[in-house]
Amino acid sequence: MVDGTDRQALVYIPATAKTDLTPVIFAFHGFGSDMQTMCSQHRFDKYWPEAIIVWPQGLNSPGGRVSVVDKPGWQLRQGTRNDRDLHFFDTMLQSLRANYKVDDKRIYATGHSNGGAFTYLLWATRGNVLAAVAPSAAPTVPTVNSLLKPLPALQITGTNDHLVAPEKQLETFNTVLKVNSCSEEGKTDDTGATYYPSATGNTTILFKHPGGHIYPQEAIPVVIKFFKSVAKQ
Repeated sequence: MVDGTDRQALVYIPATAKTDLTPVIFAFHGFGSDMQTMCSQHRFDKYWPEAIIVWPQGLNSPGGRVSVVDKPGWQLRQGTRNDRDLHFFDTMLQSLRANYKVDDKRIYATGHSNGGAFTYLLWATRGNVLAAVAPSAAPTVPTVNSLLKPLPALQITGTNDHLVAPEKQLETFNTVLKVNSCSEEGKTDDTGATYYPSATGNTTILFKHPGGHIYPQEAIPVVIKFFKSVAKQ
């Protein structure tokens, strides 16, 4: 129960979660989707079976330009909808800490589209808790970007995204480069991930793919490799 509302999530728990320090990954679905779809299509546990994976369920939200019908989604700004989703995140993490041996240096968030935008909001408002974030196809708002502080980040962008314009996503990524004091020139590896040197030591990656408004399967191992490489100091 969160603020009097029943909230749900699917959770993968490794067998060692009660005895060993255990990383946690929160994975947020897009607007109109659900936790079952996010879980079935993004099995992060296959690539990091030692980590707790949480696929939360959003509550119905106004669609705005995406839909005229209320569908499951996440708040985009601090203070809206009584911060119901920020409180949900806090409660989930509190519950995991109470029941398992959570590694507080290895708590991560990723999400697609509206869930990616919420991942940015978590960075802005819960950045002291997170070790790194990996938003996908994420629209953001200036008030959120202005609250970002240095943090390892990986952004996933499809060059043929017709729902959230790639140039808008890249504008957000340019803000990330400035926040993390990164070079404007990066080095691309064989997965298509481009690494940008950070003067503050915060790993910053842009993963561009030729697809549309999706969180592609090939991004999953890249995200897990990234998460495994960073921890809070």
